Amino acid sequence: MDSFHEARFPAAVSFGATGGPERRVEIVALTSGREKRNLRFSHSRRHFDAGTGVRSLADLYEIVAFFEARRGSYHGFRFRDPFDMKSCRPDATPSPGDQILGTGDGARADFQLVKRYGEGGEAYARPILKPVEGSVRVAVNGAERTAPSGFSVDHATGIVTFPPGAIPVAGAQVSAGFEFDIAARFDTERIAISLSAFKAGQIPSIPVIEIEP
Repeated sequence: MDSFHEARFPAAVSFGATGGPERRVEIVALTSGREKRNLRFSHSRRHFDAGTGVRSLADLYEIVAFFEARRGSYHGFRFRDPFDMKSCRPDATPSPGDQILGTGDGARADFQLVKRYGEGGEAYARPILKPVEGSVRVAVNGAERTAPSGFSVDHATGIVTFPPGAIPVAGAQVSAGFEFDIAARFDTERIAISLSAFKAGQIPSIPVIEIEP
């Protein structure tokens, strides 16, 4: 897509960002006193203010250059969520058994990376579309596969593909571990910077919002 750049927002700044997921729920109060709740979107959407991650004038310069290269909010980019960027807990190392991607049928070659939140039938399966290159580990029935002979990954879509001769057999469980970014854009048309305010400790606002790439 020409409106998305695979460039990553400066990681040192994103690690200091504030924000998190948003859920849009419509709530209607009924005359009985009960509520009717409708989930407007099937997936959550993350919002961040990266201004809290700015620590120096060098950071500001880098952000302005990145903003200009993306043409403001026109082009999307990769953003590292400082709170949720692995298939496992943030203090752990991804392993190939972290997340279940599906079950083989002997013919299916493509599996979408996902991360699940919660347990059982109430778990939320989040598609992971922007895995970090070199971080994806894949296993079939617990046996780790080696890339590229055992699998390949499209780092722009998060799809794992098994080549002919390596397609999981019927009933085989496919799992993966990985690090990932989110697709995002600037949620503003301008960045307002005052050097005197910055030196006085006032942080510029740099809103960033998750998008569908």
